[in-house]
Order: sequence, then structure tokens, then C-alpha cells
Amino acid sequence: PNADPVRKVTIIPRGMSGGHTSFLAEDRSIYTRSQFKDMLATFLAGHVAENLIFSEMTTGGSDDIKRSTALARRMVTDYGMSDKLGPRTFGDKQELIFLGREISEQRDYSEKVAKIIDEEVDKLIYHASQVAKKILTDNREKLTQIAQALIIRETLEGVELEALFNGTQQPAAPQPP
Repeated sequence: PNADPVRKVTIIPRGMSGGHTSFLAEDRSIYTRSQFKDMLATFLAGHVAENLIFSEMTTGGSDDIKRSTALARRMVTDYGMSDKLGPRTFGDKQELIFLGREISEQRDYSEKVAKIIDEEVDKLIYHASQVAKKILTDNREKLTQIAQALIIRETLEGVELEALFNGTQQPAAPQPP
């Protein structure tokens, strides 16, 4: 996918997270539909990988699923990125401007439209999971190599991570504690 480049992958637990992937931060306020679709596939990749490799799912990807669902819903309801519903917004959101938080949403659409919103969100999520599955299946050897490197090193970033993605470097030996 064409999402922002990965900066770091770690399996070291942080708070409620069993590990995380961080991306290069870009100072941008405009995203394309394609970029959002790539983000959805990236969010869902861990969940898909668990099922692909272990034929099992865990709670490890719950935050990623929550983030992907929220992004897909915003694509449909806020950004007009639904083929079926077109360029309009749904839900009159009242926000605390100074806090940047939404405090309430008044539904300004029918049950029929609510069903279509749900269908469009489901379609985006399903498509993203299929994209993630294809990429991971096509690159299973690389996935395994990176997973093995993470078991040894716990964190991969920068040049080393890029080299593993590109297949130009074997994982380095463990770093001393």
C-alpha cells in the first residue's frame, strides 16, 4: 500500500498494547481516498497476519480494528468518499472546538441511509482486509523473516527495517540488554 512509510515496528508492550507500528509523521491535512484505503489495510494487517499464520485470532488487534472502523466510518460520513452515498456528510456533530473533541452527534438521516452507511463501512473494511491478506500471502516469506527478526531484536526501525522489507539484509544479531 501507499500509506506513509513505516518508521518502527516493535513487539515490546506499551500500556495496553502488545507492540506497535509507528509511521513517519507528515504535516498534512489533506488525504486521498487511496491513502485512507491503504491506511485501512495497514491497520488490519496484524489481525489478518494472525489468522494467516496461526489460523487463530487474538485480542491483540482490537485497537487497530477500532481505528480502521472509525476511519472507514469517517470516510463515508464526513469525507463524502462513498460511491453509493456521494459527496455529503451525515450526522450533525457538536464539538468542543478548543478541546478538539466531539461531544454529541445528532442523526440527520433515515434508518435506510444508516443501513447504507453500515454497508459502505463494511465494504471498505472487507476490501482492506482482502488487500492486507493478498499482500501478506504474496510476501509470506518476508513476513516470516521480519517476525523472526522481531523475536531476536524486539524492535526494528530505520535502515534495518527498510532493508528487511526490501530483502537486501538478513536480520542482525540480538542487541545486548
